[in-house]
Amino acid sequence: MSTKGTIMHGLRRRLAATSALAMGAALMVAIPTPASAAARVDNPYVGATAYVNPDWSAKANAEPGGAAIADTPAFVWMDRIAAIEGSASAMSLREHLDTALDQGADLFQVVIYDLPGRDCAALASNGELGPTELDRYKNEYIDPISEILADPAYASLRIVTIIEPDSLPNIVTNAGGTAGSTDACATMKANGNYEKGVGYALHTLGAIPNVYNYIDAAHHGWLGWDSNMGPAATEFKKAATSEGATVNDVAGFIVNTANYSALKEPNFKITDSVNGTTVRQSKWVDWNYYTDELTFAQALRTLLVSQGFNSNIGMLIDTARNGWGGSARPTSAGPLTSVDAYVNGGRVDRRIHAGNWCNQSGAGIGERPTAAPEAGIDAYVWAKPPGESDGNSAPVENDEGKGFDRMCDPTYEGNGRNGNSMTGALANSPLAGHWFSAQFQELVKNAYPPIDGSGNPGGGGDTQAPTAPTGVTATAKTSGSVSLSWTASTDNTGVTGYDVFRNGVKVGSTTTTSYTDSGLSASTAYTYTVKAKDAAGNVSAASSALSATTSAGGGTGTGTLKVQYKNTDSSATDNQIRMGLQLVNTGSTAVDLSTVKLRYWFTPEAGASTFGTSCDWAVIGCGTLTHSVKTAGSAAGASHYLEVGFGSGTLAAGASTGEMQLRLNKSDWSNFNEADDYSRSTVTSYADASKVGLYITGALAWGTAP
Repeated sequence: MSTKGTIMHGLRRRLAATSALAMGAALMVAIPTPASAAARVDNPYVGATAYVNPDWSAKANAEPGGAAIADTPAFVWMDRIAAIEGSASAMSLREHLDTALDQGADLFQVVIYDLPGRDCAALASNGELGPTELDRYKNEYIDPISEILADPAYASLRIVTIIEPDSLPNIVTNAGGTAGSTDACATMKANGNYEKGVGYALHTLGAIPNVYNYIDAAHHGWLGWDSNMGPAATEFKKAATSEGATVNDVAGFIVNTANYSALKEPNFKITDSVNGTTVRQSKWVDWNYYTDELTFAQALRTLLVSQGFNSNIGMLIDTARNGWGGSARPTSAGPLTSVDAYVNGGRVDRRIHAGNWCNQSGAGIGERPTAAPEAGIDAYVWAKPPGESDGNSAPVENDEGKGFDRMCDPTYEGNGRNGNSMTGALANSPLAGHWFSAQFQELVKNAYPPIDGSGNPGGGGDTQAPTAPTGVTATAKTSGSVSLSWTASTDNTGVTGYDVFRNGVKVGSTTTTSYTDSGLSASTAYTYTVKAKDAAGNVSAASSALSATTSAGGGTGTGTLKVQYKNTDSSATDNQIRMGLQLVNTGSTAVDLSTVKLRYWFTPEAGASTFGTSCDWAVIGCGTLTHSVKTAGSAAGASHYLEVGFGSGTLAAGASTGEMQLRLNKSDWSNFNEADDYSRSTVTSYADASKVGLYITGALAWGTAP
């Protein structure tokens, strides 16, 4: 999942010719070597040539500015039984597959979307099958699709499926007891046909060697709360082990399907606070643990692996309509007058409410389809092709089973699922899936990254690079890290981020003017430079070089905070490391916990190099803690460390956080050998822990670092 690459689609024209498709390639950074046609691969997107749908491409080409993106690969939707055989105005599934071969593609993407009682919480996307028509779903929908996909003629294609958007998340959140619940969702929860249908689809399609199934997992503004995220993982596992399916039938999950949640919120963090009030408490975030799709997708992946899904699952993120660019895109956080002003002034997602989903006004096309862009992410994809409506803004008679959902009506004042807010929907929209020209044009206009005449990220011809960053300074140093800050660059269209280089090699990126480089060796000099970049891809000259030397190893902090530890794991050779920690303020003044990090050093030995971390219980609440595993070099017993942080709050003089029960595991659940771990002790009641590090704003304040 960590191999970087791009989805390419150099096309050769179809013999029967569809003039709407132009030859060429979008998003080409490098040309990876394609995998063997019959080989099963870990990430189907790496090295792939993806199919471009001629039906969608022709519509995009006909729109002002549409030619710039008309050759972008997107998913084909099988949203009713008739779609399998096609119509006079739409190609059949087999015709799509044949055209993919004619194009020279080796990746085909299709949405499986026709469950009984489909989308029980959104009338606009209701389907043709009644709540009890599971047999029709199996026999008339899944089985015919399976027969076509299994045709040996298509064995050279990697076929990626999205399995039933919105179904299982609805069972978690909308099936009873909440403001957004519906009787239809309660019915589907009671009869189990969502789980049975998804399980049957996974089992049947997963039996085809070249099919890669991805289950829909909603988005951060739906499942980002602990009360939803944990139950959702349980629900996904239940469905994935129903009707003969196993976790081996699941290649991964997709988030943000047909939605608008921002990929990244660059101007504030979930741990920020304003006048003592955290970002989580703002009206927009509403106590969610995530502010964007990338952090949500990565955290959900870790949770799913811990629930028993395979350690190599990958995540997809639909970025077709979550760009939120244009003149309304903020470039910094809002004013510090209140946490709501801070968040609302800085959020790039400009919806009225994160629960709004239908034809959102002001939205823009997002990141172009890209393979393996971030850790754990198989690809950014276009699941919902831009220009296809989410639903009709007024009642429309139809034979597709699609109702009128007031969430698509711009005059509607909302319901419990969107905090009784205005919908922000565009007016005059057609039925779901039908072409919506006004929406397409708005998406192109507001694209972020912007779109130039060739369909590449650009600023409408912007070629001016930002100024070089100045004043690069080391704000803190430890034996294993250097924290940097610098003065912001300027640009004619706006700086979007900075790349940090150590000894001439890029080691990270940030959207702020600070960065901490970790995993370094003690008593070692490093040289740092920083470059700024803008949305058009222009990069500044490098800053002046800064030389920084890490602290000597074994230094002991002497602050007024201390860490206490107890061993809660009697076995040193099982598949988890478990511990209890607590932080004690021995000083005379309160300490801002958001500046504090704890480090527990260990070695993972053999096995997976990625980890899951968990908080089982904490006096101050697990929701207030952050935890992750980071590399720390090659010191004996301390090649990695569990880092524990605090989202907000203060620790009064003389007070303790109380017990925090933590654990970690390798993603493949192989065993550790903790006997030589630097921070481990055999004490079973709390005692001062000199080998657990405590850092304040990056500087060692307690303990002895390895």
